Amino acid sequence: MTSPAHAASDDRAASGFTESLSPEEFKAVFRGHPGGVAVITADAGDGPVALTATSVSSVSADPPLLIFSVSAQSSAAPVLAAAETVVVHLLDADDLRVAEVGATSGIDRFAELPWSRLVTGEPVYHGVRAWVRCAVIDRMDAGGSTVIAAHAVQANIARDSEAPLVYHNRTWHRLGPDTAL
Repeated sequence: MTSPAHAASDDRAASGFTESLSPEEFKAVFRGHPGGVAVITADAGDGPVALTATSVSSVSADPPLLIFSVSAQSSAAPVLAAAETVVVHLLDADDLRVAEVGATSGIDRFAELPWSRLVTGEPVYHGVRAWVRCAVIDRMDAGGSTVIAAHAVQANIARDSEAPLVYHNRTWHRLGPDTAL
């Protein structure tokens, strides 16, 4: 049996890199780098899934493209690997409960919060700051995750945000006017 440290060493060697941060070092570096919070929903035909992500980034305005990553460990990973479309919910501090539900393992992420389906079938949470319906255009394996590229085809902005929700050092944070430099 291969130890996790030996397996990581084997992965680095297979990728052509002889030097690499340990997973603990890499996590420590990113613990100090805040990320905006989103919840991604999809349904590939067997019921809706949702997950909280801080990896959402805009890539291009023309065409309107975004990316996000999904860990292979996520229960939503198989659905997101098969879904042709997704809904990316961009959250603010008023949407904290949506983020918490999307980040909680082992629960029905659609039992507690109000949601419905768009006319195109995707699950969407009600009342969030904004959401974007996207067509998946590409997937790329990256370590133990999949990076998904998506083309924005529809959006809804329910409110301007005075208090964006960010995740920093394993904790949710609200940004506000007093945090501006």
